[in-house]
Amino acid sequence: MTKKLKCIDATMLKSLAMVLMLSDHLWGTDLLPYNWLTAIGRIAFPIFAFQIAEGCARTHNFKKYMTRMFLFALISEIPFNMMMGGSIFYPLHQNVMFTFLIAMLLIHWLELSWQKHPSTVWKLFSGAAAVAIGYVLGFVTFVDYYGYGVVTVLLFWMTRDKKWGWAAQLVGMYLINWVLISGINYVIPLFGMELMVPQQALAMLALIPIWLYNGKRGRGGKAFQLFGYAFYPVHIIVLVLIVKLMGLFL
Repeated sequence: MTKKLKCIDATMLKSLAMVLMLSDHLWGTDLLPYNWLTAIGRIAFPIFAFQIAEGCARTHNFKKYMTRMFLFALISEIPFNMMMGGSIFYPLHQNVMFTFLIAMLLIHWLELSWQKHPSTVWKLFSGAAAVAIGYVLGFVTFVDYYGYGVVTVLLFWMTRDKKWGWAAQLVGMYLINWVLISGINYVIPLFGMELMVPQQALAMLALIPIWLYNGKRGRGGKAFQLFGYAFYPVHIIVLVLIVKLMGLFL
């Protein structure tokens, strides 16, 4: 893709993902009849996953990056539990920042491993191992998006800056979101036949803004970066409070 078409910076990309995530969570908490909110919300996670992969590749202090993610994962867990399970303690589902933490640990392991063993054979073997481990860990730990989410981050990290990376991303996103993840299906008439399209397949649309990303940070700097982390637990708390208040007055 030519540089002229790459018109979206990191701030714009994250802002889009936050709006779409809010849309999805609005549907899940307050606006269940409006199914289109969660439909467009499918686009949010791959954008966040891509930005985590970019962050891992660009950070100058991986330990600090991991620590910040872990801190906000802890802060977000109780609000997330309240939203998903209606209680402070809900061990059957962990927030998405834990999903990212698993992926980040595996990426860090791959980086260190590839520095010591730069052969193509080892990279292919260890990369496949990381995908398998991440997939299993995602399900065992009950993190948001389960193993699919961990693998999505790994997909973007492994394909970034590769000549045919876009093709691998397209295939990977298709396999994850169209083939593997089950859920609501839409029936679309097509040439006299009925095509079953999973709602989750809409996540593939995230590739459009991702491919238009120009690699620049954009406006906001560190202040916007902190806002991006805080937005996750804060907006969940607000939505939970709205649900509680609606329960009191209805």
